[in-house]
Amino acid sequence: REDSIYKYFLTMGKAKKVDVATGGVPHLQRTSKFSVIESPGVFQSTIAAAAAPAARPSPPSARVQPSAPGTCPSETAPPPSVESPPGAPLGASERDFDAVLSVGEECISPDELRSLMDACASGPDVRRFNCYDGFEPSGRMHIAQGVFKAMNVNKIVASGGTFTFWVADWFALMNDKMGGDLDKIKVVGKYLIEVWKAAGMHGTEDGGVVFKWASEEICGNADKYWPMVLDVARRFNVTRIKKCCQIMGRLEGSLTAAQVLYPLMQCTDVFFLKADVCQLGVDQRKVNMLAREYCDHARRKRKPVVLSHHMLYGLKAGQEKMSKSDPDSAVFMEDSAEDVERKIMNAYCPTAPPQEEVCVTDADADAGKESMHLTDDGLKNPCLDYVEHIVLCPPGSTFTAAGTVYDHFAQVKTDFLAGKISEAELKGGLVSALNALLEPVRRHFTQDADAKFLLDSVHRFKKETSGGVVRTFRRLDAVAAGLVPANAHVVFAPRPRGDPTLQSAWDTLAQIRAAPQGAAGTVLYLADWAAVVRNDCGADPKAITASYDILLAAMRAIAPDVMEGVRVVRQSEAILKDPSNYWISVINVGRFFSLDTVQCGDKDSDCVGMVIARLMGVAETIACSPHSVAFSAEDAFGTTAVHLTKQYFAQADVPLPPPAFLDAQSTCLSLHLRLEAAHATENDGYCLLDDPNVHGKSKMKKAFCEPGNVKFCPPIALSCAFRIDLGGGSIDIRRSSDNGGDVSYGSRTEIEADFASGALHPGDLKAYATGVVMDIMGRVAGAIKADKKTAQAAKTLKAFVKKQKKSKK
Repeated sequence: REDSIYKYFLTMGKAKKVDVATGGVPHLQRTSKFSVIESPGVFQSTIAAAAAPAARPSPPSARVQPSAPGTCPSETAPPPSVESPPGAPLGASERDFDAVLSVGEECISPDELRSLMDACASGPDVRRFNCYDGFEPSGRMHIAQGVFKAMNVNKIVASGGTFTFWVADWFALMNDKMGGDLDKIKVVGKYLIEVWKAAGMHGTEDGGVVFKWASEEICGNADKYWPMVLDVARRFNVTRIKKCCQIMGRLEGSLTAAQVLYPLMQCTDVFFLKADVCQLGVDQRKVNMLAREYCDHARRKRKPVVLSHHMLYGLKAGQEKMSKSDPDSAVFMEDSAEDVERKIMNAYCPTAPPQEEVCVTDADADAGKESMHLTDDGLKNPCLDYVEHIVLCPPGSTFTAAGTVYDHFAQVKTDFLAGKISEAELKGGLVSALNALLEPVRRHFTQDADAKFLLDSVHRFKKETSGGVVRTFRRLDAVAAGLVPANAHVVFAPRPRGDPTLQSAWDTLAQIRAAPQGAAGTVLYLADWAAVVRNDCGADPKAITASYDILLAAMRAIAPDVMEGVRVVRQSEAILKDPSNYWISVINVGRFFSLDTVQCGDKDSDCVGMVIARLMGVAETIACSPHSVAFSAEDAFGTTAVHLTKQYFAQADVPLPPPAFLDAQSTCLSLHLRLEAAHATENDGYCLLDDPNVHGKSKMKKAFCEPGNVKFCPPIALSCAFRIDLGGGSIDIRRSSDNGGDVSYGSRTEIEADFASGALHPGDLKAYATGVVMDIMGRVAGAIKADKKTAQAAKTLKAFVKKQKKSKK
């Protein structure tokens, strides 16, 4: 009677102790809205027992008499009450804490979990702590994902937690599961949810368990989700992300560029879902630790607790975990009784560790297996693993073999290794136990019309897509979205910086002017999100926007006729027109290239954000489908982007005509020639925020101008660029009759000839070049001051540069 009363109040709330002497009135710590769930039968009662917080372990024992069929094993051994000491502060009970802790093979860290549960259970803001796990609705569910997960979820929900399942339907779409049909993928997701309900998972109807669909959440909140992915990427180097890639079952040396995106997105999921606890398998441990490290980098106060559950072995020798691609590696939730018997009776079941390590034919099948299991288990017997972690997982559950009923795994293992239980007897008991667990699920999908429809649909989808995965070409269609005209000339702006230069404005103008005859309009593309992931301008969105605003204002002031009709497209705005197809195209580009190819000579110690930005550059070219394209040649990033984009169009079977790749030649406007970047100074070139009256004169005065040297002569380069090349005019130098009188040059060849011969003195040349620069910089300064938004951008950039200099001291 005491146990029945305890279980009733446990389901209704959080019982501290049941006082039978006072009529079973409990001392409640707090209550919840959960109702009692009737669960008759062997399987439902066993799963219901998992909802009860785990009792403290008692000494191993064996009972000869089996329990009666259909009874809950926990009824024969009521868990002891756990009472807080007098005067103890309100918080999570020891029973609740122990129950949640028992879910994981490892917890990082128990103290943080205790603090979390206490904080959620008391104080002014009482709430349920949030655990999360994710699954891709790709078809089948094995018994660990079904039964084992249901047991763990029930423990957490009954102990004050909410369990959020991240239904990764968008990832299934990205991987072209179910023929790339999102509606079919959603049906598969609903089928898997129905399996959990049939398996006895509690809380699916009253909010204890929440299912969030990635396609709806990511696409509906793309302006929040993807910037967070980029922020994660910019804070880690390639080496750190490679260590996480076992979540796809891949070795570090065989990675595609796309595979570094998965850990970044999974890390983002933790914060996007506001998870307090990452309750995934041990195989996901490294990416969950990445989330904790991100908190250090991003200065987030509360780190997610990592509660990693055990990974069941595959049924075949040498399989570190079960595989959905190998139907005989695991028992699946839809398996018939005959399937279960066949698989278990044929399963690997050693009584001693193998003399030699078993080789697995697929080199990638067990990537990262050194961290797949945290306990030292030389035996690696999957049958014993099933007994321990499925059959005997719920508190008070039992396992029957060789006529003996066991309630502790240690005794089962001891008797099996000692020969008291034969292999056939162990497997026979396991077959009976597993079929008892699965029978209610089979019955549900036979008797419930809606469930049967889901199952039939999934079987039909599998037959329709049995020919293998066929990649669907997906992209952001920038033309259809009204972002760019068809057959446009697309110019990618240079990377933003705190001190945008006259050189960058000049180079971009040269690329715009180089538009070929067949181009139908010109587009200037500002890659602001790529700038964030590359850590341009310290990844400060305001500084990045300000830098681009200054660049645009300068270009319009310097060459208004060139900029007339140029359409400006900001990357962030373009992506949000169709974020789903855009990011799938980025990932598909990444699948085509190896990681080493996209790194293009970069070191693993470099930021992984550079890899992401390069993939985005290729995806944007595909999105625009331009007549011609020009990438900034200011640094190696543009050169690499051209190489990758050319290769992708040539070899990846892109159903679009390849664009012309323009390499517009631009005049170097540097004032000094430096052999090493470390020797550069602020006097080496003009910045767009320079004061024309101060810097216009002082920098030209210090500029390199060796008499007779026309190979590198900054005054000639600047004068020709803005007076002859851009304006189509002439260079008219005024000088006294004693110095040869006025002289006019209509081409660069003419002025270089006079300077080389000595007919043009450096002093006269610099005086003219100073006037040219003051005129150009004066126009830029006037345009910045005349526009309120641009004036504010100038202030933002100056404040950013000042802050950066201060932080370096």
